[in-house]
Amino acid sequence: MAIDFSYPPEVEDLVNRTATFIADEVLPIEMEFAGDITAAGGDDLRLELIAKAKDAGVFGPQIPIEYGGHGLDMSNRSPIFTAAGHSVFGPAALHIGAPDEGNIHMLHHIASDAQRDKYLGPLATGEVRSAFAMTEPAPDGAGSDPNQLSTMATKVDGGWKIDGRKRFITGADGAAFYIVMARTAGSVGDRGGATMFLAPADTDGISVDRHVHTIDKAMIGGHCEMTFDGVFVPDEDVLGEVDEGYRYAQVRLGPARMTHVMRWLGSAERAHQIAVDYVKDRDGFGGKLADLGMIQQMIADNEIDLAATRALLARANYELDLGEHASDSTSIAKTYGAEAFSRIVDRSIQMCGGLGVSADLPLARLADELRPFRIYDGPSEVHRWAIAKRAVGRARKAAQRKEAHG
Repeated sequence: MAIDFSYPPEVEDLVNRTATFIADEVLPIEMEFAGDITAAGGDDLRLELIAKAKDAGVFGPQIPIEYGGHGLDMSNRSPIFTAAGHSVFGPAALHIGAPDEGNIHMLHHIASDAQRDKYLGPLATGEVRSAFAMTEPAPDGAGSDPNQLSTMATKVDGGWKIDGRKRFITGADGAAFYIVMARTAGSVGDRGGATMFLAPADTDGISVDRHVHTIDKAMIGGHCEMTFDGVFVPDEDVLGEVDEGYRYAQVRLGPARMTHVMRWLGSAERAHQIAVDYVKDRDGFGGKLADLGMIQQMIADNEIDLAATRALLARANYELDLGEHASDSTSIAKTYGAEAFSRIVDRSIQMCGGLGVSADLPLARLADELRPFRIYDGPSEVHRWAIAKRAVGRARKAAQRKEAHG
């Protein structure tokens, strides 16, 4: 029986309407401000674009219907996220960007009824932003190795007191609340023992100390360094169970990696199309550049990278929609996609020559937006380590089963 790769008519319609909305309402603003969302208006722009997205009926393809979204699963939201990703401002406009998209997903699955009313409702409707505060400064804080978590939560009467520092917290500046990962058991380097806490931004002891300036400019609220100094969180704002923070985080991390792939796939498609449109018309060496073998090889390699990423993404989405952890498929799709996108935009720049590195085309700044994905949501090296570790583990278990059965 053939595998059905088609989408329902209502999804196809939403893809087309999203593409039109991005082209008409979002791309002109991105181009005017060279992809710098702070310069374009930051939160004021975000709220303006969200209102327009709601009017156009394209807001929140992934957001539960009760909050005004379309409630689509991973597979069906994928082409819409990609269409929105053709502009680096598109995710903010449709309210599908990190970290809010992942936080909405996690709160919807984990939060108590009271927490949904207090935190999820305003976040899902786009009224406020949020941030996920997990990573910490070197040398001994949690980065790629979450077991290095050093922010501590100490039990006190009626709740918890949190102390620690965080770094590279996306969207921290201007967020209404934070989901804070802090250690409630064990010591730095121990496996597990983390808990997630919900903390309004105006809680005493929370400070956003500085922006860590990075090469990408399309994330509202930046990537910030923060301090939590004696921050009190009441028991009712513990998200999930105590000491189970990492287990709950998996609800967020796998899908969030794939939605990153979806969004940045749109940027990679855009870069490729810009290059193809350029070389098909550009004269050189007795013909059009697109007729030269070396150019054709770059075009073909881009097409292969795009097709392979789409296929790996579809497989991972399929497993996630079945309720599986999809650890291998999400790591594979994330690693391949992140590296493929950098290759695609680099080839696209090369095909456009001097224009490729100029401000006349968006390719150079798209390269700056795409390059961090090889680090964000887990560096490629960490994913490769995890993929290999699981493969070796399966081989050892198979050998043990074979030995046990003679």
